Amino acid sequence: MAVELGTGALAPEEFIAVVRGNEPIALSDESLAAVERSREVIDALADDTLPHYGVSTGFGALASKQIPVDMRAQLQRSLIRSHAASSGQEVPREVVRGLMLNRLSTLATGRTGVRREVVEAYAAMLNVGITPIIGEYGSLGCSGDLAPLSHCALALMGEGTVRDANGTEMPAADALAAAGIAPIELREKEGLALVNGTDGMLGMLVMAIDDLGYLLDVADLAAAMSVEGLQGTDAVFAEDLHALRPHPGQIASAANMRNALSGSGLITQRKSGEFTRVQDAYSLRCAPQVHGAARATVDHAASVAAIEMASAIDNPVVTVDGRVESNGNFHGAPVGYVLDFLAIAVADVASMSERRTDRFLDKARNHGLPPFLADDPGVDSGHMIAQYTQAGIVSELKRLANPASVDSIPSSAMQEDHVSMGWSAGLKLRRAIDGLMRVLAIEILTAARGLDMRDGGVNASQSSPTISAARHTLRERVEGPGTDRYLAPEIEQAVELVRERAFTLG
Repeated sequence: MAVELGTGALAPEEFIAVVRGNEPIALSDESLAAVERSREVIDALADDTLPHYGVSTGFGALASKQIPVDMRAQLQRSLIRSHAASSGQEVPREVVRGLMLNRLSTLATGRTGVRREVVEAYAAMLNVGITPIIGEYGSLGCSGDLAPLSHCALALMGEGTVRDANGTEMPAADALAAAGIAPIELREKEGLALVNGTDGMLGMLVMAIDDLGYLLDVADLAAAMSVEGLQGTDAVFAEDLHALRPHPGQIASAANMRNALSGSGLITQRKSGEFTRVQDAYSLRCAPQVHGAARATVDHAASVAAIEMASAIDNPVVTVDGRVESNGNFHGAPVGYVLDFLAIAVADVASMSERRTDRFLDKARNHGLPPFLADDPGVDSGHMIAQYTQAGIVSELKRLANPASVDSIPSSAMQEDHVSMGWSAGLKLRRAIDGLMRVLAIEILTAARGLDMRDGGVNASQSSPTISAARHTLRERVEGPGTDRYLAPEIEQAVELVRERAFTLG
């Protein structure tokens, strides 16, 4: 069923369905009527001799230049061609689709002044899977994600290079022709309306929130597996203890870990055994506090994304009462800040995961397991270097946690003298999330090996039902303990299971 775009906010789950699930989109009658009304406002200004930014003037520092009536269509084409100036590694398909969907959502509000055929053609490009090729450099996160959005507008004009739904690179004109989409001849203001938004950074934020909603559950599961495998205690996850410091995210993570450990024979054995230690290390005991703080950060980011997705961002904008007004709503600071904030949380969750993995490998701290979980220590190295891989990723995550949004390089002859760098914040967050996924996968791989060594293997599992299920899921792809094997493919299998969202909390 098609996701309908109206004049209101696009829901996050609808965004994900279109961008990642390739669900089709449809434009509501209400939206198309609003688009036509706002275009009437622009048409009324098209021949006006008075200056109107985006209609009859140049752009940025050239805004003082009045453009003759007969040159105003060329003005829009020139804008797109000159601004489609990205460089570097190709941006992933889902980022481009998110960029396009968010721009279309703003166009559909009827606040930008574009014609109905522009909106319909843009929607058609998305529906047939035409994805412009965009380099990673080109947006400063202010005046919109200019270069990335310009590449999308260029494709709409039948120019530039795109990929079709099968990923084949081809000229935009050929892709449009194959799909039966007529290239758009831009008119007054339409070029500007197609490039003036926070759409790319917002799309990366919405996808990051979706990813982290799952990965933080995986972090809770991995931590519970480590507690069980390291003969820790579940007493610290008691509901009444966390009610004393009732951060919602902390309470949620503690409940996840408590439930994941419920019914564990290994935890029961520890409770009935000889007293050994009063409390576990911070990386075990404080997991709900750290994971909970990350959950709170995600919740804050989601509140920012919700406002942004309900916004109509353009400059100038056609107001509800029919005025055409310049504004600064394209500035990416609100989105850039939370993208950076999430990168901090990601780095910290991964850092704690790596510390739990390291405890499994140290004979002095793993409570009876072999050094490095090796089959024959000395002859075998076990998971020694898996922890190195984790450590290398965590080190990079700490670098990626340095905020992009504190930087600003003036542009456009000092007219655009403060920019957000939100696009850069989004790209580095995506890399950070990939790193977190890999770190958690290695923790699960290591914890499962430790548990197999602890209780004799997955078929004799004394784990809780939830952790036993996770161990069985892993063992469908990766063999249990034995002499050293080629480890990289096993790590990748664990990563793929996380990517597929195969691990659950029950």
